Amino acid sequence: MNQTFVHFIIQRQDGPDSKPYIEEFHVPYRPSMNIISALMEIRKNPVTRDGEETTPVQWESVCLEEVCGACSMLINGRPKQACSTLIDTIEQPIRLAPLKTFPCERDLIVDRQRMFASLMKVKAWIEIDGTHDLGPGPRMSEEDRQWAYELSKCMTCGLCFEACPNVNDKSPFIGPAPLSQVRLFNTHPTGKMQASHRLESIMLDGGITSCGNSGNCSEVCPKEIPLTHSIAALNKSTTAYSFKRFFVK
Repeated sequence: MNQTFVHFIIQRQDGPDSKPYIEEFHVPYRPSMNIISALMEIRKNPVTRDGEETTPVQWESVCLEEVCGACSMLINGRPKQACSTLIDTIEQPIRLAPLKTFPCERDLIVDRQRMFASLMKVKAWIEIDGTHDLGPGPRMSEEDRQWAYELSKCMTCGLCFEACPNVNDKSPFIGPAPLSQVRLFNTHPTGKMQASHRLESIMLDGGITSCGNSGNCSEVCPKEIPLTHSIAALNKSTTAYSFKRFFVK
């Protein structure tokens, strides 16, 4: 790449109730730059492409190694992680914008509360009895452990919410990631104790029947989690649970 500068077109917003606007920046190019390193350069010298001083662009990031999921944003119109997106791999000008599925707080920062509320709804955790050491828990089979580990890679980045056409302000759909977490925790030897609660929660309005099976979620997942496989497995589980609940009173 022979360009001296990287051209950024960034959608900005001063607050939740403010109107979005566009600012353009030139960032000095370095080999192996990612989007976060470019944003850091803008923060150090918040001057637009036209030479006008402005405020530093706001974004979220924690780990810088695709683990925390905080730096999700639209990069050239596609939902991606800014930390793992290299400048050399995408076309210029590079357009950055906040995820559209979640309310914008400021610039590239969004409120992902909708996703976290869905995870709470399906009890996406393992309950324990107290905080003392209970000793080793039940063992999982190696076969279950291997595919459960793949599901456990979810970092709640929200990209699957952004890509899913069924997640919008007119739909109560809880989203792909929480559904996959139901499968994960219902497989865990201890998590199985709340399996019925999780299945019943996804059988309600906005649950698994709201999934349109578009497959977009698996396509954009940075951890390549088999989300559509989980949803298919849960369709089978909820059907079996419905028959059991009908015949066993």
